[in-house]
Amino acid sequence: MSKFYPTRYYDKKEDIPIESYYEKGYRGILFDIDNTLVPHNEPVDEKALVFIHRLKEIGFQVCLISNNGEERVKTFADPLEVKYVYKAWKPAKRGYVEGMEILGTSLENTLFVGDQIFTDIWGANRAGMYSILLDPINPKEEIQIILKRIPEKLVKWLYRRKKGLQQTQYDGNEI
Repeated sequence: MSKFYPTRYYDKKEDIPIESYYEKGYRGILFDIDNTLVPHNEPVDEKALVFIHRLKEIGFQVCLISNNGEERVKTFADPLEVKYVYKAWKPAKRGYVEGMEILGTSLENTLFVGDQIFTDIWGANRAGMYSILLDPINPKEEIQIILKRIPEKLVKWLYRRKKGLQQTQYDGNEI
């Protein structure tokens, strides 16, 4: 099961101690879009704009990694002024590697952030990346994702148990 465990788990993107990661030497962040930055299939919103702007002000380079087609990803990336990989085929490694190549970063200084264990986190782990799991922004999702959320609950429970955390406590303060 550990291949599905994130390196770290936070409730939402705003809980990630961004400055701490920058101080540790991380320079690139690869992001999933749907239910990580905005609710599923929604356009860029003010919270996402502010968050990505803050990352870039700190000095991070940002690249979106999505299984969606180019139209969805490009129309999301353009207002944020970030690069992207579409049809990444997560959990395949290819999209993560391509994202790092686009940014000019490496496994040692790149983070991945996503909301799905069996695509986002497993793929980042397969690529050897530091993976951050977030809770989904909105529970309203497509049926195939809803069905994946059921076994995800078990993985999250086992992860917390392994880390010695209470079921409502995350290890978000340690990086």
